[in-house]
Amino acid sequence: MPMQELNTLLTIALPKGKLFEPAKTLLEQCGYGYPELSDQARTLIFEDQERQRKYIICRPTDIPTYVEHGAADLGIVGKDSIWEANKNVYELVDLKFGYCRFAAAAPRAALAADGSFPWRQGLRIATKFPAVAQEYIRQKGLQAEIIKLHGNIELAPLVGLADLVIDIVSSGRTLKENDLVPLEFMGEATARLIVNRASYRLKSREINELVGKIKRVLETEGGELS
Repeated sequence: MPMQELNTLLTIALPKGKLFEPAKTLLEQCGYGYPELSDQARTLIFEDQERQRKYIICRPTDIPTYVEHGAADLGIVGKDSIWEANKNVYELVDLKFGYCRFAAAAPRAALAADGSFPWRQGLRIATKFPAVAQEYIRQKGLQAEIIKLHGNIELAPLVGLADLVIDIVSSGRTLKENDLVPLEFMGEATARLIVNRASYRLKSREINELVGKIKRVLETEGGELS
């Protein structure tokens, strides 16, 4: 059947956005390049029949789901998305690019005179990562209202929607531009190669071949890609 034929292809999910280009570059350096690959095209599925590979382009937050359910054998995605999704997948390689970390941040005006933040029950937290935020506040022994947003998280406390935000930051520039002060940093994140558990057994030769090439590239590059 056609679906069975498609399933013989090694399928790799790639993330739209800032991780796409370094992910594509890494695959090219491993001999897995495909000229038509783009996260800007309308096409979301690219098949390399000659090499028996298929690439699908997804939102980063969806990649752990595609991999868990076997729609993709492998995926390249940020550790932040893996934490939030909490899916049943294996992490194979830390790819070293796409560095960021989670930060809790609040408006400067909300800080006490000594620079501390008045943690209390019932805080409102705006975030794109509700599961991460819930675990963070639980560890503090507090309860909070978690408000899920999909972008421009830093706007929420400025208009009174939330008391603080939990988001991923790299340089911290956006927080600074909106007069938000980091309260705590937690959980550093980089891009990872993840694999479907069944695929890891059924396509172990192909997957381990790619993993070996990735590790050699990372060693040659000094452990980092741009």
